Amino acid sequence: MGMKIGFIGLGQMGQGIAANLVKAGHDVAVYNRSAEKAAALVAQGARLAKTPAVAADGAEAVFTMVADDKALEAVTFGADGLISALAPGAVHVSVSTISVAFAERLTEEHAKASQHFVSAPVFGRPDAAAAAKLVVVAAGEPEVIARLQPLFDAIGQRTFVLSETPSRANLVKLSGNFLIASVIESLGEAIALVAKGGIDPAAYVEMLTSTLFPSPVYKIYGGLIAAETFSPAGFAATLGQKDVRLALAAAEALNVPLPLASLLRDRFLALLAQPGGAELDWSAISTLAKRDSGQ
Repeated sequence: MGMKIGFIGLGQMGQGIAANLVKAGHDVAVYNRSAEKAAALVAQGARLAKTPAVAADGAEAVFTMVADDKALEAVTFGADGLISALAPGAVHVSVSTISVAFAERLTEEHAKASQHFVSAPVFGRPDAAAAAKLVVVAAGEPEVIARLQPLFDAIGQRTFVLSETPSRANLVKLSGNFLIASVIESLGEAIALVAKGGIDPAAYVEMLTSTLFPSPVYKIYGGLIAAETFSPAGFAATLGQKDVRLALAAAEALNVPLPLASLLRDRFLALLAQPGGAELDWSAISTLAKRDSGQ
């Protein structure tokens, strides 16, 4: 039997996740700041909610997939925020990439309201979200996560439950995005090197990803870098910069130096300083290595 769910945030990722919850037979009320983004989901059977509070009203679980801490704060604690309408015992599931500190605040505030909070950030780009192939990294109370498991199964290919402390899932997500950004930067530098030496970038990436690095991250981003396909953005450079910044903040709180993350922060800022840089995919930081090599 389907659950009554609220879903807040219908960007590229949220669209695919919400659609898969609808397809799985759940009663889904959707909210987005710009309501026109909900039209396709309503056509598939979702209900349109005019505010986050309406999406949360009567829901067993409310998912949020928004850009950053500020956006999540607005839909949670702002006027008509979800926390005001979520029933005692119901759960707020944050699948957004947010700071460790804000996840800790959400855990505390929902507990005060006799509600549950679970962090369940996801790995995967919009095509993976649409295909229900995301990797879900969840943390929270075991019995609450067990209740949510059918929902995670509907949106992802695998769920990793790593802790009973929600914010630790956010730490893992930030560490993962730091690693992906590191791969993008190193691939950009290596491709700039071989391309200037006369090697075809696509052939080089094919060699790498079929031998030394046969992983999805190298295949996806190596392909984008070789083809210079940075628009439309599957994951915007502004979000990449935000995630590296949040990784550095988490590292500072734990007294863990991340020298590569400091470099990546500057690479993203350099990209964002370029005209149109903010609209590009985060893999476009690879263009800086090409530019620096005089190509």
